[in-house]
Parts: sequence; C-alpha cells; structure tokens
Amino acid sequence: MLNWLRRPKYGAVERRDIPAGVWAKCPKCGATVYHRDLVRNLKVCPACGFHHRLRAEERLAVTVDEGTFEEHDAGIVSGDPLRFEGYADKLREAREKTGGADAVITGVGAVDGARTALAALDFAFMGGSMGSVVGEKIARIAEHAVAQRLPLVVFSASGGARMQEGALSLMQLAKTSAAIARLHEARLPYLSVMCDPTTGGVTASFAFQGDVILAEPGAMIGFAGRRVIEQTIRRKLPDHFQTAEFCLEHGLIDMVVPRSAMRATLGRLLRFFGAPHLPAREPAAAAAPTAPPGGAPADGEA
Repeated sequence: MLNWLRRPKYGAVERRDIPAGVWAKCPKCGATVYHRDLVRNLKVCPACGFHHRLRAEERLAVTVDEGTFEEHDAGIVSGDPLRFEGYADKLREAREKTGGADAVITGVGAVDGARTALAALDFAFMGGSMGSVVGEKIARIAEHAVAQRLPLVVFSASGGARMQEGALSLMQLAKTSAAIARLHEARLPYLSVMCDPTTGGVTASFAFQGDVILAEPGAMIGFAGRRVIEQTIRRKLPDHFQTAEFCLEHGLIDMVVPRSAMRATLGRLLRFFGAPHLPAREPAAAAAPTAPPGGAPADGEA
C-alpha cells in the first residue's frame, strides 16, 4: 500500500528552446499564430482580422504583379545636411536593420495587369519619417508618371516629418504637393493608400491629396497625437478616433479595403481611370531539338 502513495520518479526531460520568429502574437486579440501561417495570410490575424504592419518590400510583393516591378532612384541617400547630433548613427542603424537606403521605395510596375508608378513607405525605417530623400523620391516618381502618362499609387506609413532634418524636412511637404499638383494638371489618376500609421507631415501633404483615398482596416490616420488634441480641446475623444473607419464615417477617405482585396481593388480603379494594360508575358518557347552527334538525322527524319 505504501508503494502506491509514493511519488513516481520521472526521468529528466530535455528542455527545447523555440527559435525566435516561429510564433507571432496578435497585439489586438492576443492570439498566438504560427508565423508561417501569418505570412501566408498576408500578415492578417486569422482570429480577429488585425492587419500587422508590412515592410515596403512586403507591400510591393503582395500588390505588384510578379516580375513587373522596376525600382527607381534606389541610390539616393541622405547626406545629414544639418549635422544633427546622432543622426548619422541613426541612419546607419536603420540601414543595417532594414537593408534599405531610406524610408521609401519607388518604381514602376503592374497591379492586376494595370501599369502604374508606385511608391511604398517603410515604417520600419525611422518610423517612415519624411526627410529630403523621401520627399525627393516621391516628387521624382510623380514627375516620371507625368512624363510617361502613368497613374500613381502611393502606400503611406509614416510618423510624419523627420525632425533631424529640420526645415529641410518641412520643405518636402511643399515639394511633394507641387509634384502631385502637376499630376492632377496632367489629368492623371493618383490613388493614395493609407496604412498603419499615417500621421504628421505625410497626412498634411501627399497622403490626403489622392483622387481616391483608400485605407487598410484599423489603420491609424491623423495629424497630431490623440493626447495633444484632447489637451487642446479639453474633451474626451471617441475610442475609434483616428482610425480608418472613423475617417470613412466622417468623409475623410473613400474606402476601407482589407489587404486580401487591395490588389484587385487597385487594379479595378486603375482600369476605370484608363491605366495602360500590361499584356501577359508569353511563355518561354520550347527549345528546338538538337541534332545527335555526327550530324545523323534525328528520330523521325529521313
């Protein structure tokens, strides 16, 4: 009887550490999702539909038709014109972390068969802040769109102007706005897609100047921060204030589009506005049969 009451002895179990990056936790519902499944679902939580942030490269990969994107102005980098203390180190760290030269990628590609100029901001690079490089690249791709008679699609994800470049950063608001104005004068469509978050100087310039303004579900959209506004007006703001849904309710944007439907929606809008169609690529021709050694006729030949 006493043997039954004794605690059984178990052999030691080897502890296995799970490698980082295998699982991802949803910041909205707390669900733990296998990272590979999350990527397969376009980084949208399968439990609650929360849209995780995408890098600029990821954004283009899930939007642009495969093999059609041609990057422009990839070599433009900031020269730290104001010699702002610590800025050069922050730039170096951001480049090492993201592998990008700055906070935006621009180029030309096809979206669901419609050829268009494109720009995608990268929040992972210093919060997607708009300095002289971001402003210059946005202006250049808009001017390229005018020269080539192409529509323009811009994905915004930014904390606003880059403080380390001071007034030079603020000047980008005027530069990008002027470039977008030339696009409008040329009667070419501009589609602006607001991703999480889109705030500050980017919302005050090109992000809110689109002919059609779209946003992803739950994206934070605004200019000043929520706390600053509440302290200024001395009122409690609604819980969903500065969200894409709030902006849609109040007429600030035109559409809230889930990520899974974004590519098809953009393609439909681009075709509606008359974007040039990129024909499907012809399959590679089969290689001609080679003659056997010695010049003898191949099988089936006389």
